[in-house]
Amino acid sequence: GVQTVPWASIVIITVVFFVFLSIFNIIGGFLGGASFDPASTTAFYAAGSGADTLISMALRFPAQAFGAVGGALAIMEAIPEQYKHMIEGPSVKVDTHTGAFAEGVLTFAITFIVLLIMLRGPQSEIFKTWFLSIVIVTLVTFGSTYTGPSMNPAFVSFALSISIWYSTLNCV
Repeated sequence: GVQTVPWASIVIITVVFFVFLSIFNIIGGFLGGASFDPASTTAFYAAGSGADTLISMALRFPAQAFGAVGGALAIMEAIPEQYKHMIEGPSVKVDTHTGAFAEGVLTFAITFIVLLIMLRGPQSEIFKTWFLSIVIVTLVTFGSTYTGPSMNPAFVSFALSISIWYSTLNCV
């Protein structure tokens, strides 16, 4: 019954994202600081925040990539056949240069704001997660007019590789 309220979908998406991000934070805490986003991991390393070394960063990136591939494969296998046509990877909705520029600006903005919130933001983890949810949903919404919901080069290349892999399997 909220379809007629123009801002309701954004609020619902933000709340759902907040819940998922909170769950990921709890799981990451149990796993000793695991992270699902290579961009934020790199940004924190470059800022000198955290206990990561160059060796731990070299191990984190492949682990994050394998985790992303495993999660996407699990989703693709678990989703019912009648809904698979709704799953779509990122696609450039504007010319290539505009899309690349938009991705660069939006990725820089989200990384900078994540660093700002995490390093200088509120002390409460709940407020940090809520602010991150608002920022991420807002920037992804603005970016969706350019390249869909990607906002991350790792996601774009991952979605492309999964699409090619599934196409290859279907041809064989």
